Amino acid sequence: MVTFEEIDGKLVPKGNEEEIKAYLDYQKGQKQTSRRRSLRKRLERKSSAFQWLNDHMPLSRLDRYIVGKFLGTYFFSIILIISIAVVFDFNENIDKFLQHDAPIEEIAFDYYLNFVPFYSNLFSQLFVFIAVIFFTTKLADNSEIIAMLSTGTSFARLIRPYMIAAAIIALINYGLGSYVIPKGNVKRVRFENKYKNRGRQDFTSNVQLEVEPGVIAYFGRYEESMKTAFEFTLDKFEDKKLVSHLQSMTIQYDTLSYEPYHWVLTGYQTRNLQGMREVITNGNKLDTIIKVMPQDLMASRDMEMTLTTPDLRRHIERQKARGFANIQQFEVEYYKRGASAFAIFILTIIGVSISARKRKNGMGIALGIGLALILAYIMFQTVASSLAINANFPAGIAVWIPNFLFAIIALYYYRKAPR
Repeated sequence: MVTFEEIDGKLVPKGNEEEIKAYLDYQKGQKQTSRRRSLRKRLERKSSAFQWLNDHMPLSRLDRYIVGKFLGTYFFSIILIISIAVVFDFNENIDKFLQHDAPIEEIAFDYYLNFVPFYSNLFSQLFVFIAVIFFTTKLADNSEIIAMLSTGTSFARLIRPYMIAAAIIALINYGLGSYVIPKGNVKRVRFENKYKNRGRQDFTSNVQLEVEPGVIAYFGRYEESMKTAFEFTLDKFEDKKLVSHLQSMTIQYDTLSYEPYHWVLTGYQTRNLQGMREVITNGNKLDTIIKVMPQDLMASRDMEMTLTTPDLRRHIERQKARGFANIQQFEVEYYKRGASAFAIFILTIIGVSISARKRKNGMGIALGIGLALILAYIMFQTVASSLAINANFPAGIAVWIPNFLFAIIALYYYRKAPR
């Protein structure tokens, strides 16, 4: 029999060695049994939780199968096609890189590291269409579509996982295209302007815009390389009457100033009209604040691609308020980001409807029809953008015209899909 005595506040077993050893083995066994029971209870709770998730999960096994096939084929097609595009682009531009002494680090990290996500996002609709047709045709050839429909699954139910995968891709593309890729495009466009497009125009002339309400600025000629304009005038109107006129030979943006809108005028003259009196002031140099930035005077090549969607919207609103006319390309880019994401749903419906039927010739006919449709979509998209930029057609309507037309085509093929 084991008894206990208290030593330094602790209970210590007392007795012969065999009894104490038997007691300690018993206690050890009890602890192990308790641990096993606790672990079993946790596993039971965990398995019941997984069972509840499996019972209440919105995606069935069929949904997960199609979504996985869709996303896997989509990303595989991106990797394959973009890899080929990188090789061709490098072969085409290697002479320019060598001629302009482009560093290897800038070629790899500034250009191609941003080249890949930009063109992956730009041609995302093409990749989606190819992925849908490719793996859906294989499902149809293996009679898997027939098996799904024969169990009573409707075509509308069958297309649900496709739309879920399309929603995932559309959200990713819109998020990347609106907030991530534009930041990378800054380096890519800078690299292209520096090493690939050195013959670009870096000046503009006859620029007139409204700086503030009632204040009109005019720049005779602006040189981007020097951040300098010539033949500058600034007119202020009150109640449609000219009250002040400022003119200068040159005006240069102060890039070293901490505050924005800081300009330096040289050879200036001011005329303040006070009723019938006119006060004229001349000077050689004048530091002043004029709410104009160099990028407001001359939009650089592909500047619209370097702005996030919120920045793009603010730029359009600011330029409209100033009466700046050349903003169509910015509006096209702004509306195209949303239209391109929505087009993924339309093209997914068309792709599924075309390729869900089992054919003797395999995927040849479905792939041919699909490529013809996607090329037609890209052509319509290009024509609509040109209408907005060159013909002053409303950008929002022009960009969405291809989606409206192909939504009708999607409805037609959806109704002809196998039931």
